[in-house]
Amino acid sequence: MKLAQPITAAALAAQLSAELIGDGSILITGINEIHHVETGDLSFVDHPKYYGPALASAASVLLIDQRMECPQGKALLVIDQPFAAYNGLVLSERPVRQWTHTIDPTARIGANTSIAPGAVVGAYAMIGRDCIIGPNAMIGDWVVLEDRVTVGSGAVIGSEAFYFKGGKDGLTPWRSGGSVLLEADVAIGPNCNIARGVSSTTTIGRGTKLDALVQIGHDCKIGRHCLMAAQVGVAGNTTVGDWCVFQGQAGIAQNIVLGDRTVILAQSGVGKDLEGGKSYFGSPVQEARKAFKDIAVLRKLGEK
Repeated sequence: MKLAQPITAAALAAQLSAELIGDGSILITGINEIHHVETGDLSFVDHPKYYGPALASAASVLLIDQRMECPQGKALLVIDQPFAAYNGLVLSERPVRQWTHTIDPTARIGANTSIAPGAVVGAYAMIGRDCIIGPNAMIGDWVVLEDRVTVGSGAVIGSEAFYFKGGKDGLTPWRSGGSVLLEADVAIGPNCNIARGVSSTTTIGRGTKLDALVQIGHDCKIGRHCLMAAQVGVAGNTTVGDWCVFQGQAGIAQNIVLGDRTVILAQSGVGKDLEGGKSYFGSPVQEARKAFKDIAVLRKLGEK
């Protein structure tokens, strides 16, 4: 997520009453959680297990709860509650707002786009030409739809990420600072839900088609010309290649990568990276041909 107004590490340290270690002149241009950081970004770390990866990441500035040696070219802001500070900064950039218009005045709608009764379009959303938005669909803040996108009735594009930080007082939701991009010729079925990224853009590639009741989690990157049948669920931060097919009720775990032309058969559960160009079945998933052989062997075990 890019900041509307960049700020130096020293200025942010003063704003947060944090101790500055390192180069205070570094300009913070974005806020990102650690999976998506790039140069210029601010992130946070508050657990010893992740100190090393966070310090070695591309983040230029880190909110951290312990004094540590600062790598060259970075800045550390030492503060008691790094996550709370991080979440507050995201909230200041993406505040919760009242929906006062069916189509927000800041939204941009392309020529020949149809928006049915009951549908709403959020702040700074951008919808291209020749799109069709069904009844009671929601296009959230900052969401981008390219040309010829169809969104079925009741679909939610740009909901808050299902992403929480656990603590002694329970589960605290991360404020989602990312967005959703539906590329050209995407079709989204009725009652689908596509969560916006926690800090990046959840993307559905050109020409991909989703059936009804499909859930796409935060920060996912879905490739071009994929097909997803009803009740498929893809968990957060997962990358799916081009020309993939997911049959009904397939479940895909978080933080994994599926290669181009992967086929997941119905009701399969995927919990690991998969090589493209193959068909998979079962839970835990395996190559379909082997899975069917295993099933045949199991059936014979009870025969006399």
